[in-house]
Amino acid sequence: MMRIKAKRTNASEQSIEPLKISGDLKVNEANILAAFEKCSDLVIRRFSLSDSITCLAVYLSVLIDESQWNEGVLEPLQKWDSKATENAVGLPERLKVILPFTAPPEILESLEEVVHRVIYSGVVLFFDSHQTALAIPLTNQKHRQLEEPKTEAVIRGPRYGFVEDLSVNLALLRQIIRSPQLKIERLTVGKLSKTDVAVVYVEGYAVQSLVEEIKNRISKIDMDTVIESGYIEELVRDHPYSPFPTSQATERPDTAAASLVVGRVLVLVNGTPMTLLMPITFWYGFQSVEDYYMSFLFGTVLRWLRFLFAFFALVLPSVYVAITTFHQEMIPTSLALSLANAREIVPFPAMIEILMMEATFEALREAGVRLPRPVGQTISIVGALVIGQAAVQAGIISAPIIIVVAMTGIASFLIPHTGMSQVFSILRFPLVILGGTLGLYGVSAGVIAILIHLSQLESLGLPYLWPLAPFNRAGLEDVFARAPWQFMSKRQQHIQLRKELEKR
Repeated sequence: MMRIKAKRTNASEQSIEPLKISGDLKVNEANILAAFEKCSDLVIRRFSLSDSITCLAVYLSVLIDESQWNEGVLEPLQKWDSKATENAVGLPERLKVILPFTAPPEILESLEEVVHRVIYSGVVLFFDSHQTALAIPLTNQKHRQLEEPKTEAVIRGPRYGFVEDLSVNLALLRQIIRSPQLKIERLTVGKLSKTDVAVVYVEGYAVQSLVEEIKNRISKIDMDTVIESGYIEELVRDHPYSPFPTSQATERPDTAAASLVVGRVLVLVNGTPMTLLMPITFWYGFQSVEDYYMSFLFGTVLRWLRFLFAFFALVLPSVYVAITTFHQEMIPTSLALSLANAREIVPFPAMIEILMMEATFEALREAGVRLPRPVGQTISIVGALVIGQAAVQAGIISAPIIIVVAMTGIASFLIPHTGMSQVFSILRFPLVILGGTLGLYGVSAGVIAILIHLSQLESLGLPYLWPLAPFNRAGLEDVFARAPWQFMSKRQQHIQLRKELEKR
């Protein structure tokens, strides 16, 4: 019987001791049943290859395409000329070469390998009087149809995104970058989940030391299960306690392919459409793939609009609180009288008003995301209108506060990447507190502290504020403006990125 020994350090983790395949099918069957005890989806089938050879097929029914098994494997085996088995020595090796399998089979010598292949969507064939087995990949291809990404919608550009199947996602990248320079290296993480992870890069564009560093960090992940790319994103980053993202998650193949061409590395995880791009800079959070599909003039204007409103999303509430609380002399007289009239019956200071409304706005936005789409949109819009109007009429919140919070919310929506938008939403709250206690001096100190923190961050060796700090003139052509294509090339960008990474 196959021996299964549980480690005392972790009751959920089991290790199967290496055990050679027996020439007796009954022994192999007993070992497989012991390994997959209480697995109702385990299928063990006996059939005859010829008058003298008996085969044992082992697979998990939920992972195997039955039509591929019956038509692509079982029928060709049963129709195989019995004379070919007169010399039965090396039968699995001969079948591997002779039969027209859709995927390359593999010769197995231990039951540990058998269990691994069965779990990874394969049929394993045992042969009577043979101490090797033949593993045939027969994956049941069930995946979501390609559709437009809901988190990165564009007006102009491709209308399809990644899905949860790793093979499909790699095929989408191959269709865009049709070159043997596109390299794909696979890893497995998770002691129980055995999640497939693919590290993708373009040879000659990506720095090889960066690729090795990413692979090394992923291989050191010590977890039972890795379900989504967010697990890897958190475990491989340089600054785990910083709110700023040091890798970008995308479900658009065109965004991923464009990042490969400038020398970045992709990490794809089976079971999720979100692909990780690394390394990135701070400016990457304000760039959209659609910038390159339109005129460079409109792309530049939109990019400046994002920077401007991102600044508003960060400091507008805190500046309003600081000015109305400590620096009323900075407000024009007519506007000051209007604000004073609006706040006359409000019992709370401006800082408490802003904090309450910002928290309410974030709660409404989160509720709108979690609820079904038709209901969520209704809750977000109607809830904001009703609560805001009722709060003003009840004298709990002043009308200018509603305007400031609404403008802040709209400004945060202009940031194209969710990870960066969430950071600005979080940092608003400490800045409001600084503005309500120390005035504009507190707001200035908070902004300076954020800039100091940004200057110290790195993303896998790449300075977070590059190419502004350290300064690189050639790299600035695609940061604050989208230069015309005749003056900007992706190859020039990857050359500058390689030079910066190779220096470190």
